[in-house]
Amino acid sequence: MIVSFKGAHFPKDVILHAVFFYLRYGVSYRDLEEIMAERGVIVDHATLNRWVERYAGQVAEDARRRKQPTDRSWRMDETYIKVKGQWVYLYRAVDKFGKTLDFMLSERRNKPAAIKFFARAMEVNGLPRKIVIDKSAANTEGIKDINRMLKRFGCPVPIEMVRIKYLNNLVEQDHRFIKRRVRPMLGFKSFKAAAATTAGIELVNMIRKGQFRPELRPFQQFCEIAA
Repeated sequence: MIVSFKGAHFPKDVILHAVFFYLRYGVSYRDLEEIMAERGVIVDHATLNRWVERYAGQVAEDARRRKQPTDRSWRMDETYIKVKGQWVYLYRAVDKFGKTLDFMLSERRNKPAAIKFFARAMEVNGLPRKIVIDKSAANTEGIKDINRMLKRFGCPVPIEMVRIKYLNNLVEQDHRFIKRRVRPMLGFKSFKAAAATTAGIELVNMIRKGQFRPELRPFQQFCEIAA
């Protein structure tokens, strides 16, 4: 997917710099407005907000397919994000080395949501050998359903499901980067904004982990993905 900047009133590199800075560091939109002004770019905080909502999700979606290969042993869990005063669920998975596999914001935490997330993760990462989860009944049933589907399509070896909470500490600890960045935002006004922003935060976290081209500076990697 090509990220289009058609119709934008600012140069592409200015927009990407603002979006990356907001996603990576703990600044508010008003703080970012001041920072951009110090660099000679006069743009109001509402426009900065629109840039993040418009471009962060697009760049992150492209990045899902461009990251380096990951391991087939997965760790999966959910964390919580507040949208319009209500909690929604951020599904996340990492491999056994802590590399991000995928992420998905969902208004529900149930079996259909779990199946949708697993299918999404497998689309770009291939079939896992093992998935470690906590004792969530929804995730358990989701994996069972996927194994039944795989059997119907002739896959002889089912995905191994491991339900041991302490083995899932890796992904639970990995939530911290996302939560640390989201917490100062004090909730989102729309699900669309939350999905785009959290996807962008996931992307800069993947860059921090070296999942693209670690020989480049983080902002260079972000720009290359958006190219």
